[in-house]
Amino acid sequence: MILYHGFNMEIRIPDLKHSRQKVDFGVGFYTTPIYEQARNWCGKFLHRGMPGIVNRYSFDESVLAKYHVLTFDTYCEEWLDFVLDCRRGLDQSDYDIIIGGVANDKVFNTVE
Repeated sequence: MILYHGFNMEIRIPDLKHSRQKVDFGVGFYTTPIYEQARNWCGKFLHRGMPGIVNRYSFDESVLAKYHVLTFDTYCEEWLDFVLDCRRGLDQSDYDIIIGGVANDKVFNTVE
């Protein structure tokens, strides 16, 4: 599977030093299989006069069995509770990988 990460620099190997606190799934390295989504993530850097670079990674899905994985197949109440806890800094889970959609303003406007 090919995954993408939009950032302001090339990141050859995903790492946590390029992560932020209190985001949808907690501290982590966020990727997407959707190139356009990663390109859109670069927009915030471009608006600040910085470069926008879409990093590309090859991910072997067979390794998922070796990790503690949480998967959200849909936007649901469980997903919303998890995202809200993470955004509040209250997440205490120990997942290695979380798979699911990230929130945007449309999602939270709908919930409110």
